[in-house]
Amino acid sequence: MRIVSLNAWGGARYDDLVAWLPTVAADVVCLQEVTRTPGLGGWTRFEDQARALPQRADLMADVRAALPEHDGWFAVSDTGPVADDAGRVHRQHFGLGLFTAPGVVTVRSAAAHVHGRYADHGAAWPHSDRPRAAQVARLAHGEAFVTLGHLHGLRDDAGKGDSPARRDQAERLVALVEEVREPGDLVVVCGDLNLLPDSETFAVLGGIGLTDLVGEADTRTSSYPKPVRHASYLLVSDPASVRSFEVVATPEVSDHRALLVDLQV
Repeated sequence: MRIVSLNAWGGARYDDLVAWLPTVAADVVCLQEVTRTPGLGGWTRFEDQARALPQRADLMADVRAALPEHDGWFAVSDTGPVADDAGRVHRQHFGLGLFTAPGVVTVRSAAAHVHGRYADHGAAWPHSDRPRAAQVARLAHGEAFVTLGHLHGLRDDAGKGDSPARRDQAERLVALVEEVREPGDLVVVCGDLNLLPDSETFAVLGGIGLTDLVGEADTRTSSYPKPVRHASYLLVSDPASVRSFEVVATPEVSDHRALLVDLQV
């Protein structure tokens, strides 16, 4: 089973992203920072207190069009205002997208907030401490079962260090994975966790038998100017099942590097 995990940056590098995704031949694509704006396509402008970014109005639909044979599942974290090219304001949903190829059968799935709860932010997006959701699916691939979870972890103005909120996020994620998995499943957890490599989150996930494959690797691209280069991770319950693993440096399709794992299942 070939799995891709990527913070898609709201589709800010849309052309690069949709050109690359079909070339990967992924059985499962896990995307964070996925947008949906009801009734709108094309480009929007996102703003919070610290930044302004171009975003696709409906990245979920864009990726479905790029991967037409994959099934797509969207989970919302929160909602807020974006503007189109004419300056009109729309309500945009922000969250996660999970895409599965025809050879993968979803036999059980669950989504839940692992930090905070769903919020519609009204007139302005907050810069930090926004709600965060996770998606977990139990997938049949041939005769094997993989329980796969991904999330976009809490952003905190204080940085990526450990905090009670991040500990709670990890424990809520573990509970969601345990709700879906069954004995004998290979378990994978991935995403933009917004953590440092020595975070206690990895001990919490280690408590259900997960091992991180990323470690100290740089998971950011040239689109990201800040010096701390750690963000995305991928963990597995059986490292011996890993045929190959790559932090994809090129092509650059976001401000994050994609994570690509090929598993023997």
